[in-house]
Amino acid sequence: MSDCLFCKFVTGEIQPDKVYEDDDLFAFRDINPQAPTHILVIPKRHIATLNELEPGDQALLGKLTLAAQKIAKDEGIDGSGYRLVLNCNSDAGQSVFHIHMHLLGGRGMSWPPG
Repeated sequence: MSDCLFCKFVTGEIQPDKVYEDDDLFAFRDINPQAPTHILVIPKRHIATLNELEPGDQALLGKLTLAAQKIAKDEGIDGSGYRLVLNCNSDAGQSVFHIHMHLLGGRGMSWPPG
């Protein structure tokens, strides 16, 4: 989508602080971090919300999680712990409508999350 911020990251039109990329995924540091480590992991293919996922996207969600696991290890937060968050639509806090997984760590997390 030409007006999607995250799609512009994927195409290189806008250069975020990239931490990971493969054929299907792209990950970058959040510009408004909520933890010392706050990285967004996105599919390169535009999917607006979790509601648009289809059965064929199961492997893609698994790849998101495994990429987050690798990034957490690379960032040195795998041992102390980290949180993965997927928001769906405005009431859940989604502000960019391209699915993305938040990887948060580097500090203690409270529960419930907000």
